[in-house]
Parts: sequence; structure tokens; C-alpha cells
Amino acid sequence: MFSPENTSSKIGEALAYWESKRAGRRMPARADIDPGEIRSLLPHVILLDIAHDPLDFRYRLIGTVIEEHLLNDLSGKWMSKIPHQRPPSRIWTNCRAVVETRAPLQSDTPYVGSKRDFVVSQDILMPLSDDDGDVNMLFVVVDYLRKDTLSSAP
Repeated sequence: MFSPENTSSKIGEALAYWESKRAGRRMPARADIDPGEIRSLLPHVILLDIAHDPLDFRYRLIGTVIEEHLLNDLSGKWMSKIPHQRPPSRIWTNCRAVVETRAPLQSDTPYVGSKRDFVVSQDILMPLSDDDGDVNMLFVVVDYLRKDTLSSAP
């Protein structure tokens, strides 16, 4: 659930951008997302392709900030093939929820990675659809928060 009072500025910016691209529809299409309009967000972006029947998610694009925090390169990989991400993992459950509800989902996850000064990652998963019905891609923005910025995060 999105909680603006406890959300990083990157996550808030991402949701505002997604909302602006809806243009009266339930959700924007991938073609509505213009990288030139979100330069400050690009290092924090993940694009996930969606396969249906069976449901699966493939990493199409991973921003540079996210790559710095990952232990492995996930580009082109399907979540079902990644042991800690396949069902019933939290990330899988969140992705499935966005596909089913066709609505954004914001979450905080304790940070697990090589950079000791980070304690939490915030993310927002936002659906994209070419026909405003079936979700065919997820537009994800992730922000990593350090211990010293938690109390000052908007």
C-alpha cells in the first residue's frame, strides 16, 4: 500500500509520473513512458516483461543503481528460475498482486546486500498495459535508503 508520508522522494516522483501518463485510463502503456522525461529515475528503474499462463516475470531492463546492489546480473532472467524470487517469494507475490489488481503497490524490504550502510529498499511496482486491460509489463522503481537518511526521508 502506498504511504506518502513514509516514502522516499524517488518513489513519490515515480508514482506521480505514472499517474500523469494514465491520461484517464486505468494504467499507461509502455509507449507512454518516455526515458527523457524521467532521467533522474532511470538508474532506479526495472522493467519486467510478463508472461501469462503460466505467470512469470522477466527482467528486461535494470537501472545502474539497482545493478550496484545486486549480487548477480538478472538481465533477461525469468523470476521463476531465480531461487529466492520464485513463488512464494515476497517479490513474486507483489508482482502477481499488481497484475491481478492492475494497481500500483509500494513496499519496504529490509536491505540484503553487500553495502552495509543501507538498511531498507523501497519500491513501487506500477502496471503497464497496451490495451488498458491486461497488464503486460511492470514499471518498477527502487530506492535504497541508508541508516542516516531514514529519519529524514519524506
